[in-house]
Amino acid sequence: MHHVGVLALDGVVPFELGIPARIFGAARDGAGNPLYTVTTCSLDGRPVRAEADYGLTVSHDASLLAGVDTVVIPPSHALGPIRAEGRLPGALRDALAAIRPGTRIVGICTAAYVLAAAGLLDHRPATTHWREADRLQRMFTTTRVHPDVLFVDDGDILTSAGVAAGIDLCLHIVRRDHGSRIAGEVARSCVVPPWRESGQAQYVQRPVPDPRATGTAAAQAWALEHLAEPLTLADLAARANMSVRTFTRRFRDEVGTTPGQWLTRQRVDLARHLLESTDWPVDLVAHRSGFGSGVSLRQRLHAALGVTPQAYRRAFRPAAPAAAV
Repeated sequence: MHHVGVLALDGVVPFELGIPARIFGAARDGAGNPLYTVTTCSLDGRPVRAEADYGLTVSHDASLLAGVDTVVIPPSHALGPIRAEGRLPGALRDALAAIRPGTRIVGICTAAYVLAAAGLLDHRPATTHWREADRLQRMFTTTRVHPDVLFVDDGDILTSAGVAAGIDLCLHIVRRDHGSRIAGEVARSCVVPPWRESGQAQYVQRPVPDPRATGTAAAQAWALEHLAEPLTLADLAARANMSVRTFTRRFRDEVGTTPGQWLTRQRVDLARHLLESTDWPVDLVAHRSGFGSGVSLRQRLHAALGVTPQAYRRAFRPAAPAAAV
């Protein structure tokens, strides 16, 4: 059984602290047996102060982390010194240094500061809450901070955006470990979507569009029905009865990204679905998702997820696929 160790730091945010136990604890195999065991610890085994108005009692100290398969660090509202100086206090530094090489390490939300200060994000991609992304990038210049995504999977180091994005990341880990079927069952058990489209850019504060203006929602809906076709910015703008310049500006105001970036993300999502649910050749998946060729699909999927279509299919296709039509 895969052992997950959760490190609760002083000032821990209770919501995110509970995510690993809730998501991993709901994962079961076909016989109903648990696939993960989750154990929570503090640095010294003593109770920790929560960000809320109560404390939390744990039964283990951080020596637990040296023997687990995955370490999860939830965010804390007491990371001030780390955020200010980029250095870890001695006990936390020692606890992280004792983790075995090859252990999967997960940072939820602002726990990315902890990973970065430990040197675990040097020259690696990562994310955090959108409010903290610029600061994290300025402090740790070799880290490649992606402010728009819900999570980043870089193999043995994974990070998530703020708050509920920790759910998205833990579901992704279940999916990576055991496939889409079990991850979907976990999501249904927890009454959350198995996969949220788009990233955290949609939550970034930005000026509210003029309510008198016609939005881009209709053009988005039309594009989703025609992803297999070659779509140009002019096509989308025409659907919204706007000039290309006006459409581009309003689209960014409403969605938080460019039309081209949004369209690529929707096509990647469609390609992922087809790879999971069919046994179609990669070239056919590429055609149906609007990438045109298998080469283009491989490039886009690798850029988005760091895997090839074949590797993604092996990891995430849950059962017997549908035939091509």
